[in-house]
Amino acid sequence: MPRFAANLSMMFTEVPFLDRFDAAAAAGFTAVEFLFPYEHPVEAIGERLKRNGLTQALFNLPPGDWNAGEKGFAALPARFADLKASLETALPYAKATGVKRLHLMAGIANRGERVTIEAFYKSVAWAAEFFAPHGIDIVLEPINSRNVPGYFLNDFGFARDLIQELRLPNLKLQFDIYHCGIIHGDVTMRLREMMPIIGHIQIASIPSRNEPDGEELNYPFLFDELDRLGYAGFVGCEYNPRGKTTDGLAWFKPYAGVKP
Repeated sequence: MPRFAANLSMMFTEVPFLDRFDAAAAAGFTAVEFLFPYEHPVEAIGERLKRNGLTQALFNLPPGDWNAGEKGFAALPARFADLKASLETALPYAKATGVKRLHLMAGIANRGERVTIEAFYKSVAWAAEFFAPHGIDIVLEPINSRNVPGYFLNDFGFARDLIQELRLPNLKLQFDIYHCGIIHGDVTMRLREMMPIIGHIQIASIPSRNEPDGEELNYPFLFDELDRLGYAGFVGCEYNPRGKTTDGLAWFKPYAGVKP
């Protein structure tokens, strides 16, 4: 049975961020993820996790100036110093939360330019090797161009080839089913093909990015498929609730309380 992690950047936004840990636990989640923790004291994040008995499934490495439109800088040749500094920023949060996987964002860059590809390979290898002694995986997530125009990593095949070429034990694929459906379609066959390199999965309905309870995808089938494929990682609920978060959790009731 899949182990679901509530995404606290998108769910339970009816309450302040730190209170969302309590709300997720009360709703039956045993794990959480979020985009970025860096605006909050590391001790506060750790305390909320411990208080609620929650597992931290994932969060992102610092993306640069998010409010100015930056979406990471791993593929930006001039930002390698920022990339290295971002790993140091994230490390205390990783230690305090016990997280075992961190998402490295590529940034807005042209993948048709050799220098951006070389910069991305260099950044990915550096990040993976930096976190390897801490038992932490780096995950790479292809993101569709409708949601993030110009994003460097917008192809699952490119991500697969990079991971297989670098052959770093702690480098994995973050398989967001929503993004895969928009970019490529044929989600089930891609899950079957890429399962050996998948380190994290995320979900949302297509095309609205709401609760995984309708529209294009048959999520009950996909959840069963994850069991058939032996997936033992987390499934992050990275969706925008249509209304109050708890009013849209009927889909989750059969899975509530499943332990990590």
